[in-house]
Order: sequence, then structure tokens, then C-alpha cells
Amino acid sequence: MKISIKIRLALMILFCSLGAGINAQQTQISGSVLDGKTKEPIPGVTVVVKGTQRGVITDFNGDYRIEASTSETLLFSFIGYQTQELPLANAASTTIYLQSDIVNMDEVVVVGYGQQKKGDLTGAVSNVSAKDFNQGTVSSPAQLINGKVSGVQITSGSGSPSSGSTIRIRGGASLNASNDPLIVLDGVPLEAGGISGNSNNFLSLINPSDIESMTVLKDASSTAIYGSRASNGVIIITTKKGSQDKMKISFSTNNSIQVKTKLADMLSTSQFHNLVQTEGSEEQIAILGSENTNWNDEVFKPAFGSDNNLSISGAVANVPYRVSIGYYDQDGILRTDNMKRSTGNLSVSPSFFDDHLKVNLGVKGSYNKNTFANTSAIWGATTFNPTLPVYSGNDDFGGYYEAIDDEGNPVNGAVLNPLGMLEQYHSTSTVNRIIGNMDVDYKLHFLPDLRLHATLGYDYAEGEGNIYVPATAAQYYLSDGRDYSYGPQKKENKLLTTYLNYKKQLENINSNIDFTLGYDYQYWKSTTNAYETYNTLGVSQSSVAADDQRHSLISYYGRLNYNLKSKYMLTATIRQDGTSRFSDDNRWGTFPSLALAWRLSEESFLAGVEALSNLKLRASYGITGQQEGIGNYNYLPVYTISQLGAQYIFGSDAINTYRPEAYISDLKWETTKAYNYGIDFGFLNNRISGSVEYYTRKTEDLLATVPSPAGTNFDKNILTNVGNVDSEGIEVSLNLTPVDNETWGWDMSFNATWQKQTIKNLSIIPGTEITNTSVGPTIDSYHFQVLTEGYAPYMFYVHHQLYTEDGKPIEGAYADINNDGNINTADLYRYHSPSPDYILGFSTSVRYKKWSLSTSLRSYIGNYAYNGMAMNAGAFGTMSYNAYQLNNLHKSYLETGFQSRQYLSDYYVENASFLKMDNLSLNYNFGKVKDMFNLNISAMVQNVFTITNYSGVDPEISNGVDNSFYPRPRIFSVSLGIDF
Repeated sequence: MKISIKIRLALMILFCSLGAGINAQQTQISGSVLDGKTKEPIPGVTVVVKGTQRGVITDFNGDYRIEASTSETLLFSFIGYQTQELPLANAASTTIYLQSDIVNMDEVVVVGYGQQKKGDLTGAVSNVSAKDFNQGTVSSPAQLINGKVSGVQITSGSGSPSSGSTIRIRGGASLNASNDPLIVLDGVPLEAGGISGNSNNFLSLINPSDIESMTVLKDASSTAIYGSRASNGVIIITTKKGSQDKMKISFSTNNSIQVKTKLADMLSTSQFHNLVQTEGSEEQIAILGSENTNWNDEVFKPAFGSDNNLSISGAVANVPYRVSIGYYDQDGILRTDNMKRSTGNLSVSPSFFDDHLKVNLGVKGSYNKNTFANTSAIWGATTFNPTLPVYSGNDDFGGYYEAIDDEGNPVNGAVLNPLGMLEQYHSTSTVNRIIGNMDVDYKLHFLPDLRLHATLGYDYAEGEGNIYVPATAAQYYLSDGRDYSYGPQKKENKLLTTYLNYKKQLENINSNIDFTLGYDYQYWKSTTNAYETYNTLGVSQSSVAADDQRHSLISYYGRLNYNLKSKYMLTATIRQDGTSRFSDDNRWGTFPSLALAWRLSEESFLAGVEALSNLKLRASYGITGQQEGIGNYNYLPVYTISQLGAQYIFGSDAINTYRPEAYISDLKWETTKAYNYGIDFGFLNNRISGSVEYYTRKTEDLLATVPSPAGTNFDKNILTNVGNVDSEGIEVSLNLTPVDNETWGWDMSFNATWQKQTIKNLSIIPGTEITNTSVGPTIDSYHFQVLTEGYAPYMFYVHHQLYTEDGKPIEGAYADINNDGNINTADLYRYHSPSPDYILGFSTSVRYKKWSLSTSLRSYIGNYAYNGMAMNAGAFGTMSYNAYQLNNLHKSYLETGFQSRQYLSDYYVENASFLKMDNLSLNYNFGKVKDMFNLNISAMVQNVFTITNYSGVDPEISNGVDNSFYPRPRIFSVSLGIDF
């Protein structure tokens, strides 16, 4: 049996053993339980004397001992296997071989505030367990399920180990408010965003190796139980717990080498030299060098990484426990870039009063130490003159070659020596985080069908950092370097959850009822100390004010699950949230949902279809909300005190002034109304299984930043409730098991998503059309994307480039879109979107005896990217900003001949559709080695290849604008796993 399967199923051992007893007056029977295919032991199998309550659990070696008479029959059962009987009277052997049972509608899936059987789900819910996670070098939990779930788009921000990931479920439902899903860790909803010293990757403070499963809630029926935070979906993370098994020690280590892949396509040294000689001025020719320096080789390097994890689990005095520690150390391929993470996890799960009272205590801690590289060096390495040396031969500027003016100072606005930018920039941070939860579940003695559940959660994080740049460095040469600390920023998240759950099987009417009624209170606080930036002489350069942000949420909710004859299912949910982020008049919001399901495969008219394993129709409607991504006090008149250097001088005294901030007093919920229609199917004992979903979603009272009418507020742009966004999509998931026998196994999974999003309204005043709102990244103050009514969000807003007959773009020649005879901003048009029309994912694994080969691929179709690197460095005029320096050019210049930047030309908007092989791994499971331990070894390549027509560094750009991108590396790794 595969080790990963053992881990996934170990959590079931405790529950399978409830109520088991032993009759000491019987004969002792002993034996083993093995997997029918692999012949490996199965731990945690329930062995019960048929017709009695006497039973035991197999140990980690699959062995059991039970008291029974030879006239009795033993019953062997385990999740994922067919139940088997052994009459002892005729037993020639007590060794049992259990056969896999692929059909498992009773598999338990974690949902909001509880669990449900997989076969009883009425909403769009996808569960990925540890055995199906992406393997290899994984810095953040989000990467575990990348490409595994239809409708889920996960994009890493860059190739830096400290970079976070952007997660989008069904494309997101908002514009300026957050589009991030709600993350719930062991029942504790986590705060969105980051913290000082780790601003873009807050989720990375959780060790991926401690995660047991991740459940994605996509439709309103499954997410409405989380109400005001669920418009963008919910991801529920469940960590590993202990079991009643004997002590198990597991150790894993993953060691990797990362190398750079594709970089910006710049002129080679010889091409650059020839271009300057043939097209440059005498002044430009005069400052050509004689070196041949590959600046990318100077700033990028192979990066070593190591991820090590040790866990111990078992039970002491019948109390399950699990303790783990982990250490992750990963260099970035950009020199001086590094992330270190130390983690610890403790889980204890005692039970009392004959299992009527169950308690789970969990504590997860992490200590992150980051060293941030100066990523401006990527632009420097791309554009710095390749004919110049790295070092100048003197002590100026730390010995690095720099462009200097006639006074010996670094040239203002010049590209700095990229290696000097890295080696002379020292930025470090430390971030601590501790997440604790206590779950208490009491099954009432006088009414066992009624449970009282309470969760206390606490999430505390603290981050701070230091920056030092020596006075000799060109970066801050004229202001004597930098030497200062920032932070600490402290974040607290406190949670109280209480709910009653009544679950009853009504045998007389063949029904099941599951009712939950609960109350939540959650409080967040974030504080940051004021700090000043200083140079190395201790002179203040700027100041940052202290900040204190707090908000709270109170919620009441209820859910009813009803199942009739295992055929007809209903789920009804309602939640009411009150948040301190809105005024008393708009503080409370109500979020209902209703879902129905019909399992046709249980109907008599399909009973004769032997090939049919499962067929279920689902439909749901619900309303969810949004309150993330906005300020805590946007509805209040807030005044900000002036900073150092911005006081009013009254006589000889400097008096601080107060600046009013923009606010909207009637700010309220952003609400999303969504329909979902689904079909689940399975054939041939579920060897072929999958689902199809169609959804529509309408977001109203959109929280968006739009222009404010002149004289109506204290800012030209305000965040307010405006307009609507509509979206729809189709999702398909397909799982196949073509071969499954003792020698060979072959599994495949495929998912596909089509999605479309349209802005319906952005006007503050009803009936007033808002033509465009500029959004997205900028280059030299130019925006390239807009929000426009009637179009998809973040479309590129550019001129239509005109070409010669031989296909060469004509500089400054654009189409006259409105036919008025003038080329101006009125001729800009909306041209494609960064969002893909289709998202595809494919995974497959082939097993031969103890060998297995697996791979995962992803594809985006219909996404576009603006090649900002080609535009920004692809014009001859960018070669010289001054009389002292030459800059390298992008090779696109050889095709365009542009003399100046063509910022808004659609020439640079490229089709960025791609096919990526995310990983390719080969695994060998040694099994039991000398009856001491299980051994597993695997070799993996990540980011194997990318097939695309996009000419830039990487077609997968989360914001759609590719400018000096930190390339994602190719990773070669070897992993070793040992279980004692």
C-alpha cells in the first residue's frame, strides 16, 4: 500500500475504533490484513466479530489480535476497500487480502462548519487530499493544488522563493475589492493580505507538509455559510492529526537545484556593438566598451533548496497526538535572494465520557527569515551595456563599474551596475506566526443525536525588517546610503465559533436530517509603529506614520441538510453578518442559499444499467457578500496628521496639520447572486467519473474605485458602491482509471474551464455612462488597462498599429478609429484581456510494480499579455538617456526600427496562450526494508517546459503586464521519505 494512502487514511482509525470491545473469555485469533494488489499491510482496518460490538484495529504492520470463538465470523472493513468476511470455522488462514473499492460515496468531505458524505453533496465542492497534491519543491500551500481543480486559477507572482500566489476561483467576483478566496485553516478563517516583511505571501507561513487535505467551495450553496466573505469562494485547509495507531515516525527530505529558464530577448554583445557602430552617433560610439559581459550570468545563479520534515504520531494513554517540525531553506536564482522557514505543529485529540466529549488542540508556529534581493537588478542586467566590465578597478562605488558624470557622481537616472545593486543592498526581515485552535465537540448524553461544538481560534503574526545600503553604493550615493528598520507590524485574529448540530436517521421514512445552528465572533487588529528611514549618517530621509486598524464581525447562521431515500437531497443555508466596516444603517447583511440534488442512479428505472455507478443532478442558488480589500474606516470622516517636513510654520514653531480623507457614509455590502447547475457521473464502478458545472453570477453594489464628481469629496477617486459585474462559466472534471491490477496501474484526471466576465455598470449616478477607468500597472505613468461598461475587466486600452505592405510596423501610425481625421486618445480601443477564456489541467500517473511515473500539465487559452519589456527597451532612443551611458536594446528593435517608445501600440499586446508541464516525477517505493522502515525515493523536474507563441519571458503574468519579470526557475529535485 502506498505511504501516501496510509497518511490520508490514518485519520479514520480513531473513528473506526469507537465502541470496539473485547471479550476476554474467547480464543485469541491473530492474523494480518494486506492490500489485494500490492500485498502490503493496511493499518487501521476495523476487525469486528460479526453480530457483536467486539472489535479491534489493525496496527501499522496490518496485524490484528482479537478474542473470538471458532464458530464466529470476522468482518473486515476499511474506507476505500470492499468489506470482507472470514468464517473462523473453515478458515485455512487468517491472512486477509482486501480488494479496492473505487466506489465510495461515503467518503467524508470537510465543508463549512462540519462534514458531509461525498455522495450527499449538493453544491460545487472539490476535495484534494495529500496523495493527490503536487509534489516537489513547494513554498506555499496554494501550489499544492495548482491545476488540480476546475475553475481554480493559481499564479505565482514571480520566481522568487518569497513571492506569493494569486488565487482566483471562477475568476473572482469583484473589481477593486479583494478577489481572493477565504482561507479557513482547521476551522479558523484567516485574514487576507500580508504583513511587513512578508507582504505578498502570508499563506507561506504554513508548512505544506502538515496539510492533510484542501477542499474548494465554489458555488453559492456551499459558500453561503460563510456569508459576507464568500463571493470569491472558500478554501478549507485541514491539517494532519494523530491516531490510535502505534507510534509512527516519518521523515522526508527534498533537495533541489533551481536554474534560470527564458530571459528577455536582448541584443547580444556583438549585435549591440555593431548597432552602435552603424547607427549610433559619434558620442555613442565613443563610450562603447571592449568587454563581453553577460550581465544575466552575473546576477542569476543556480539556487539550492532543501525542505526537511519530521513527524511523530500515535497515541499515549489512548490520546492521539501528532507533532512535527519542518525546516525550509530556499535560495532564489537571483543572487542574495533567500527564504528560510522553521515550523512546528502539535495536535492532541483526547476524548472523554465514552467518546461523548472530544477535544482537539492544535498549535502551529512558524519563524520566517527572508533576505530580499533588489529586483531592480533584473532590469539592470537586461539593459546594462554588455561591452562594459563588472568592476572598475578602483574603490569608487564599492569597486563596481558605474556611469559617472563630470563631477564623479553617478549619473542621475542611469541604469546602475546590476551586480552592485544586489551585493550592496541588504534587506532582511523576520516574521513570526502562531495559530492555535481548540475544538470541543460534545455529544449530549441524554440526546446523542445532538452535538454542541465550539472552536476557539487565535492567529498572531509579527513582522519587521532592516535595510542597509552603504554610503559608497551608487543606489543612494548622493544621500549617503540607507540604514534603518521598519515595523514591527503586529496582527491578531481572534475567533469564537459555537454551533449546535442535530443529525438523525429517520428509519421509518428512510430519511436523514442534519441541522446546524451557530454563532461566530471574530476580531482583527493590525498595528504598525511609526518609523523613519535614515541614511548611514543617521539623518532622516522620510517618515512613516503609525497605523492602527481594527474590525470585527458577528454572525448567526443555520443550515439544513435533508436526504430522502439516498435519492433526493436538499441543503438550505442562511447567514446574517454584522461588520464594523459599515455604518449602523448598512452594518447587517443576510446571505441565504438553497440547493437540490437528485441521484438518478438510485432510481428503479436505472437499476438495470450495470455500467452506471453514479448519476446525480444538482441545482443551487445563493447570495454571498464581500467586505475584504477595503479600509476599515471608509464610511467615517478620518483625518490624517501631516508627516515630518509637511508641517505649517507658525512663527518659529512647526505645527502639524490634519488632512481629510475621502469617505462614503453609506458604504455597504457588495453582494453576489449566483446560480449553479451540476451533474455528477460515474461508470464501471467509478473507474470513469466526473462532473459538469454551469454557473452564472451577478455582483451588485460593486465596491470599486471610480472618479469622484468635482467638489463632492476629498479625493478625485473614491471607493464606493457602483454598478454590477456579471460572469458565467462551464467547468468539466473527468477522472479515469484505465488499468488497475497487481502489476500495473494507470490513473488520469482532466479538468477544463470556460469563463466570461462582463462589467455592466460603473456609474455613481444612475443613467450616467462611465467610459473608462484606468487600472493596472503603469510604465512612465502610462496605463494600459481599463474598466469599461459592457466589456471584460482589465482590457488593454491601446492604439491599433498600422503596418507597411511587408508587415513592418510604422512608427507613430495608428488607425483613426472614430474617423475624425485626428489620431488622439479618442482612437484608443479595447483589445483583449489578460484573463484566459479556457483553463485546462491534466494529471496522470502510471504504476508498474513499485515504480511510478507521473506528470501534471496546465494550459491557458485566450489570455493576452502586454510585453512591457519589449516596449520599454525596444526603441533606439532608449539606448541613451544621457551622454555618459549606453543601454542594451530588446531584439524587437530589429523588427520595428522604432526610434522612440510606442507606449500604447497594440503591437506589444500578444497572445499569451500556453501549455506548461508543471512537473514530471519518477518514484520508487522500496516498501519494508529489513522489517525496520518503509523507504520511498523520487526524482522530479518542475516547470519542465512551456509551449507558447508569446515572445516575452513568461506568458503567465497575473496582472497582464510583463515588465522586468523575475523568471520562474526550472527545478530539479530528489526526495527521500522514511516511515518507521
